[in-house]
Amino acid sequence: MASAEAGSLSAEPSQPAEREEHHLAPKSYAAAANEVPDSIISSDPELQDHGAQKEQNPDEAEVNRKDSDTVTNGSNSAGEADVGGIYLNEQNSSGERLTSAKLPEGYDDQLMQTKEHIKRANSGRKSNLVSGRQAGKGWERSAIRWAPLNLPLKRRLQTLVVLIHTLSIAISLSLFFFLCAIPIMWPLLLPYTIYVLLSSAGTSGTLSHRSPMLRSLPIWSLFASYFPARLHRSEILPPTRKYVFGYHPHGIISHGAFGAFATEALGFSQLFPGITNSLLTLDSNFRIPLYRDYALGMGLASVSRESCENILSKGGANGEGMGRAITIVVGGARESLDAQPRSMRLVLKRRKGFVKLAIRTGADLVPVLCFGENELYDQVSARTHPRMHKFQLIVKNVLGFTVPFFHARGVFNYDAGMMPYRRPLNIVVGKPIKVEQKSRPEESYIDAIHSLYVQELERIWEQWKERFADDGTSELEVVE
Repeated sequence: MASAEAGSLSAEPSQPAEREEHHLAPKSYAAAANEVPDSIISSDPELQDHGAQKEQNPDEAEVNRKDSDTVTNGSNSAGEADVGGIYLNEQNSSGERLTSAKLPEGYDDQLMQTKEHIKRANSGRKSNLVSGRQAGKGWERSAIRWAPLNLPLKRRLQTLVVLIHTLSIAISLSLFFFLCAIPIMWPLLLPYTIYVLLSSAGTSGTLSHRSPMLRSLPIWSLFASYFPARLHRSEILPPTRKYVFGYHPHGIISHGAFGAFATEALGFSQLFPGITNSLLTLDSNFRIPLYRDYALGMGLASVSRESCENILSKGGANGEGMGRAITIVVGGARESLDAQPRSMRLVLKRRKGFVKLAIRTGADLVPVLCFGENELYDQVSARTHPRMHKFQLIVKNVLGFTVPFFHARGVFNYDAGMMPYRRPLNIVVGKPIKVEQKSRPEESYIDAIHSLYVQELERIWEQWKERFADDGTSELEVVE
């Protein structure tokens, strides 16, 4: 009986295999769905209406086609009833049709309720689940900013020269002790060590070890361009006088003073022709093997009173120091403890020894202010760490120098290390203050010259702070 009913459904076979045997094209699902058996149509009123629609004339078919298009566009719900309660026909712009089952009433509301239920369930699970920290989190972004590998060669060389200069004492001592470990070098190192301990080259004032070639090497141009540094003069200094340059502030290592007055990288000889300037440093530095030879070759000398008087009283164009100059970092180790970025605190109120020296030797005083020296390093503040600051002062009083607790950048990063930051240095040389030579100057005269010196420093600051000082830098402050 089943086979008889199947035969009455359609004269054409519906199965793909049977149609292929009769060389018929495959029948689509939509076409098969429209060929509903007559026995089923006679028992279903809705399908009878559907069958009647199939026998409409061409005009009615065209109307129904338009209604079907309206259903496709989703703007006419009545079109759904015309198609029937079982299927929905959709047609695209190319005429292709899709047939799908009609959705039951309330389906959309039920779907939204189901989604809300799933969302609430998931949120409940998240609140009850406690997870540990994510492995590897934080490595995407390092707290230290690393320098890229594709930096220009010039910047690499700048960093190398500044690094060598910063570690010059440590490198000299390391090399010396390395040579001491070689027995064959002992016959040379023993007399050399005795010579270093007994030599007075740093205080004699003859400047016999000074090497103009060493001071003019191209590597010092790399040193100065690292920051970069510039030297500025307020007026020409006649070479028929002698001078005492007072450099401010000390900073941590006084890189600006070294670049301007110990080398020719910034053109000191071009700005001040005929003047031989010597940068002064601690006398103990001339007892360090190998380093003392490097310092003497750069024209450095001891900051002792004997050394200053010898330089300004011997040699020169007239044999009495004419055309010679010395540069003293007046604030010294004490001022280095106040070397904080965006500050300009000068330890100067009670520093009058350099004024007495200038009066006794008849040398004019020349104030020098370096904008940016305090910006090269970050240092532990005395306000936040008073005990550490007190310890530094004790070391300074006992040993004559102190060790600031500072940091800046590294060789391959921008945030941690002992390399100075790349921040501009502008060294401004002020106008000279002429003095009258006196072997025993009165205190009133010393105070008067000292006051003029401070006024010239303040003039330099007021005149050039807007151009050279960083935004937010506090006003010039003279302390102690």
